[in-house]
Amino acid sequence: MNVFLTMDYELFFGDPSGSPERCMLDPTEKLMQLAQKHNIGITYFVDVGYLIQLKKHSTDYPELNGVYDKIVAQLHQLLETGNDIQLHIHPHWEAASYDGFKWNMSIDGNYKLSDFNSEEIVAIVTSYKEALEQIIDRKVHSFRAGGWCLQPFSLVKEVFKKVGIKYDSTVFPGAALKTKHYAFDFKNAPKDKGRYRFEDDLCVVNPEGSFTELPIGGWKYHPIFYWNLYVKGRIKPDLHKMMGDGMFISQEGRKYTHLSKPSWDHVSCDGYFAKCLPKITRHFLH
Repeated sequence: MNVFLTMDYELFFGDPSGSPERCMLDPTEKLMQLAQKHNIGITYFVDVGYLIQLKKHSTDYPELNGVYDKIVAQLHQLLETGNDIQLHIHPHWEAASYDGFKWNMSIDGNYKLSDFNSEEIVAIVTSYKEALEQIIDRKVHSFRAGGWCLQPFSLVKEVFKKVGIKYDSTVFPGAALKTKHYAFDFKNAPKDKGRYRFEDDLCVVNPEGSFTELPIGGWKYHPIFYWNLYVKGRIKPDLHKMMGDGMFISQEGRKYTHLSKPSWDHVSCDGYFAKCLPKITRHFLH
């Protein structure tokens, strides 16, 4: 069995969004040391919209240049130590501003690519891919959508072909969520394939498709797991909460759903989710 380890390289998007040191630089340094120790590589999906905004606002706030330089240096170090970097887009950065102390981010009506019109989507995908390639001085070919929101795929199909995006890793089979900001439905995605080709629909296998999906592991978590997560997260947050010092986007009703019935979520090594990895690995191995 082949296992691909992937990480999203980004800030949080709630209030506060967190610091680049605690959300990105320090955790990634620890991950890089672990990866070298075990001679493995990790694919980092870089939220390049943040880097674009750092450069944009550095004219008025020169201190952002230092943050930008540290992140770029770390990305190059990742590549030099056998890791991979690919494209991750959170388009709400299009409306972000910096006031000298924190990022002010509006996510209403601009959190997912489908919130934009066709011309805007083409411009965002094209410019963000070019920006990342310029930063790391190499081509990228793979994509992960911010918030797993990449439906309907027809909105990005042609621009993906044009810019050379051939691989996607957004789907985690079995999951679905529709809130004010999120919209994805992977309930019909194949649960028995480690990869598959597709053309017009992320969840429909097409052997002749132009794109390859490398799905994220999906798992049905029992409410007891989430009760433990929330309780232990309050008692020992350093051990059981996700890395970083930012806050999630509030998702109305999701916490109640987790605590009241089994729910699908992605397989993760972050915080308390790591507890389930041995059991999940055995399941996929079989």
